[in-house]
Amino acid sequence: MYLKKIKINNFRKFRVDNNIVEFVDAENYLKHKGDALINIAPITTLIVGKNNSGKTTITKALEKLIIDNKFEANDFNFKYLREKLAEYKNNYANKFESVSPPFLEFILTIGIEQNSNDLITNLVPFMTLENVVNSELDILIKYELVENENFHNSVKDLLDEGIVDRMLRFKKFVELLSDSMDFKLKYYNSNGFEVPFRIKDLIEIKAIKANNVENEKCLSRAFSKIVEYRYRSTKGKRDKKELEQIITEINGALSLNITDKHTNRINTSLNAIESSDKLEMILSSDISFKKLMNDLIKYEYIEYGDNIPETQFGLGYTNLMMIIADLIEYMEKYPEDSFNSKVNLISIEEPETFMHPQMQELFIKNINEAISSLLKSNQKNINSQLIITTHSSHILNSKIHSGNSFNNINYVTTLEQNSNVVSLNDKKITPQLGDNNNENNLKFLKKHIKYKVSELFFSDAIIFVEGITEETLLRYYLDNETKLNKFYISIFNIDGAHGLVYHQLIKLLKVPALVITDLDIKRTDIEKDAFTQISSLDKKTTTNATIKQYNNEKELLTNLPATLLTENLKIAFQGKINGFYATSFEEAFILTNFNNQILQDTIKELKPDIYNSIVGANSDIKEIKNNSYKLQRKLTGCKSDFANKLLFKYITSDTTAGLPLLPKYVTEGLTWLSTKLNIV
Repeated sequence: MYLKKIKINNFRKFRVDNNIVEFVDAENYLKHKGDALINIAPITTLIVGKNNSGKTTITKALEKLIIDNKFEANDFNFKYLREKLAEYKNNYANKFESVSPPFLEFILTIGIEQNSNDLITNLVPFMTLENVVNSELDILIKYELVENENFHNSVKDLLDEGIVDRMLRFKKFVELLSDSMDFKLKYYNSNGFEVPFRIKDLIEIKAIKANNVENEKCLSRAFSKIVEYRYRSTKGKRDKKELEQIITEINGALSLNITDKHTNRINTSLNAIESSDKLEMILSSDISFKKLMNDLIKYEYIEYGDNIPETQFGLGYTNLMMIIADLIEYMEKYPEDSFNSKVNLISIEEPETFMHPQMQELFIKNINEAISSLLKSNQKNINSQLIITTHSSHILNSKIHSGNSFNNINYVTTLEQNSNVVSLNDKKITPQLGDNNNENNLKFLKKHIKYKVSELFFSDAIIFVEGITEETLLRYYLDNETKLNKFYISIFNIDGAHGLVYHQLIKLLKVPALVITDLDIKRTDIEKDAFTQISSLDKKTTTNATIKQYNNEKELLTNLPATLLTENLKIAFQGKINGFYATSFEEAFILTNFNNQILQDTIKELKPDIYNSIVGANSDIKEIKNNSYKLQRKLTGCKSDFANKLLFKYITSDTTAGLPLLPKYVTEGLTWLSTKLNIV
């Protein structure tokens, strides 16, 4: 059996929606023992998200349920408590008859594996015939008041005080929860009947905390504990007895040496003062097994044959070794028998602490090797669920690539001040799996995510572009935009057709995404050869896959909406600019800024002959506008130079007054993005 999912209601940043965390089932590591490489990535649950999104809250909820059995007033969601206080106030006249006191609620779904040796006697009070058929059951846990009347009376007294200050009134309401001693964890089955139960009789959790490097001797202490446990275990009792015999012999030899070298001389001096019958000292060695374990084992690492003290070990490696030490300790203490009546969880919290990016990328591999090495000399039936919380894009990469899947990733984000969980899997990202195109899309997504796209999970907003020019210029404009530059906005330069592969993932993550694409107006060969300007979209068609997908698969551009919106995505493309429709960003930029000196100088430097032939002897700059498509075509082979020359002129310009402007469709897209980010 295993923990399949947990629903968290009104605990800290969680409310009652989008609050289900899904876990991968337990895997018996021992069955992989003959494999060349144990791969824990597919059987690891990853909880990923930005800082303060609610990742640690999930594991903290499990720890409080399993270990502490107690919650504090500050564990209640404050938005929920404010609603409760308002409910009490509105129902004051009828003595709160319809008001239930605040409570926390957790629903644990336990999966029951077929043909398993697990003992399920602990689950009998919660089981129904339907549970057996579905191979899962729910345990409802409430942290609630045993008796409501006293709390209602306390709330009445608070409201009777007539406190006008809303913050002070709320603070006192929270204090009522803190002062109440009547809260208790209660367990209910699916029929709503209370069941006498303790969750720790069903689930055990080993929590490996972040930043567990407490002092310079933490590694020595950690491994000393492991060695001590091995000596004290059933298998190690004979070794412990032998060690204690050695300690006794050492104590005897040291005591004789101390007596000969020191005790006799000291006593000779003391006898000169007082009779030996009244004043004599005995000095002896007092090494014990406990002292040996605690203080006398030294941890060193070997580098090119030299023993280096742990004080010179880098913090990243120390943190990794502390995690491995905790895993070793866990496996050493794991029950010997294969029959287990408990769900076993290992939680590793933000292991990236102190680790450089390359070490983070290799984290899953390092844990793989550690577990593989441990199992070589260990016949225990290790059957645990591994949970990792992280805000590292590198560990996310490691999980996806090592496991070759998006399965078992819980993305935690904040929406409307509440934590929201999105449980990802391959089918959600590419719903029509089985189709060759979708299989290839998934393969592309998993491979491409390694290079940069894992940033999607940690961005405040995302901008997709289709070329080097818009990517370069947008980065400059965002860096110099005083409001947007306070947010982490990722820019991805991906060809439009390939960019579509990401859209389902973006929708799942609920990150605001601006897709800047091109009209890609289909021209005839004659129009291309003549560099024909487009002044009307009537009967014109597009080759742009993104526009077609979000415009009901229509190629025809006649009556194309000015913008396309779908969920958290905005598709931005060129409108009519100074009388013409641009087919690319470069053309839109030229049409917008045809009379700008910086743009003119840039074109002149890159394509002097083309520029002179267009503006003519009279330097008629309006002709730049009238030949925007021709200029775009001529710049096709040097877009990177075009972007970099513009950027150089931007950076070295003494003032921003004369800088070229972004095309209107781009600025409107950025305005939409600002709105989604609640920028006033």
